[in-house]
Amino acid sequence: MRKKLSIIFAALFLVFASLGQTLSVLAQESSKPDTTSGASEKKYTDPAELKESYDVVVVGSGGGGMAAAIAAHDAGANVVIFEKMPIVGGNTSKSSAGMNASETKFQKEAGIEDSNDKFYEETFKGGKEKNDPELLRFLVDHSASAIDWLDSMNIKLDNLTTTGGMSVKRTHRPSDGSAVGGYLVEGLYANVTERKIPTFVNSDVTEITEENGAVSGVKVTVEGQEKTIKSKAVVLATGGFGANLDMVSQLKPELKGFVTTNQEGSQGDGIKMAEKLGAQTVDLDQIQIHPSVEQKTSYLITEAVRGEGAILINQEGKRFFNELETRDKVSAAIIGQEGKSAYVVFDEALKGRVKAINQYESKGLVVKGDTIEDLAKEIGVDPANLKASLETWNKSVADKKDEEFGRTTGMDNDLSQAPYYAIKIAPGIHHTMGGLKINTNAQVLNKENQPIKGLYASGEVTGGVHGANRIGGNAVADIIIFGRQAGEQSAAFVKE
Repeated sequence: MRKKLSIIFAALFLVFASLGQTLSVLAQESSKPDTTSGASEKKYTDPAELKESYDVVVVGSGGGGMAAAIAAHDAGANVVIFEKMPIVGGNTSKSSAGMNASETKFQKEAGIEDSNDKFYEETFKGGKEKNDPELLRFLVDHSASAIDWLDSMNIKLDNLTTTGGMSVKRTHRPSDGSAVGGYLVEGLYANVTERKIPTFVNSDVTEITEENGAVSGVKVTVEGQEKTIKSKAVVLATGGFGANLDMVSQLKPELKGFVTTNQEGSQGDGIKMAEKLGAQTVDLDQIQIHPSVEQKTSYLITEAVRGEGAILINQEGKRFFNELETRDKVSAAIIGQEGKSAYVVFDEALKGRVKAINQYESKGLVVKGDTIEDLAKEIGVDPANLKASLETWNKSVADKKDEEFGRTTGMDNDLSQAPYYAIKIAPGIHHTMGGLKINTNAQVLNKENQPIKGLYASGEVTGGVHGANRIGGNAVADIIIFGRQAGEQSAAFVKE
């Protein structure tokens, strides 16, 4: 008996010893810094493969940067992407609503009547008529072809909804209604990888070099070493400065103390580098706050929730404004409420239509009530007021007329399917509308309105497209349309 027990204990000892060694190896492996993969295990280019020169250097790997790199490559240029953060994606990864576009094949398939002129007019009005007319015209007129371009690369945005300031469904989302950002980054990076476009992360571009009045390359710090890389053109796609709270508060003091939805890399680097070459900036003080931001986590609650029929409720349990007015107006209305906050309220059916809500639930941001009264108790508002607000709203949906606040969109479905949900929100710094001045060829202009030879830019690093207020869904349109243009034009330039 003792001999059998000895054998058993010996066997168990060997099993646990082997398990311990395995766990130790795994722990050691997990503690190693991973320089070749991001949050979704993407593979990036080994720094040892960095060459001394390229035709086009793209600075930044959000949607604008990757769109530019793909377009430049497909036009025959030798391209490289430098990203200062450990992973690709930038602010695009955090985008949620969708991409606005007009006269698209997906709108036509859904029987939605839209026009480029209507898209232009509503964006111009939403931007308080401060948008650059030429840039805006280019954006709307090239929006449908941009949707087709993405579709040709297996990035399909065929699920339609609406955002504030739009009169028709022109916000294009992934087929399942999920957040556009992650889907777009995955799809674009798959195309970057397929084309073998070298992508270096943890690579901080600190200067754009210049020779004989033209861009000649960049200085970039890779693995702690500064290198000078030669190129015939540079595309800046570094994003805005929404995470640079000092810069934000200097330009707009009333935003001091606000949370930001921006990823930490959005520091205004590209603007500062281009200014040293004499670049002109526009609208730097036009900084947008997004009305629906969860304050403890700074997590953006997509406008698509309201676009699919959710309502805003104040601390009294009452609806107080048209939820799909432009972002500046909705934000101001929320700030005017008790506690300067509100609740986004929706039902089970809406939860099924907006997949991003699953992310919010996983982060603990969503409050649930089996009945309206239960939800009211959970969020601390008057049950009678909340019930009356929902009943009035549901009647407005049935009548297709919002007598209270004049809402006309996002009224296809009522809020009557239990259980009910709420997310507490308040405004947060979201988008910087100002930046480098460009023309419709995505060339960066100097203070004499002349192109800086070889310098291009796309996305939030630029200014002028959005005017004084960006319409939800237009940022993704901006990065894709002008990113593609910057890539094509820079490739054409290097061939001259």
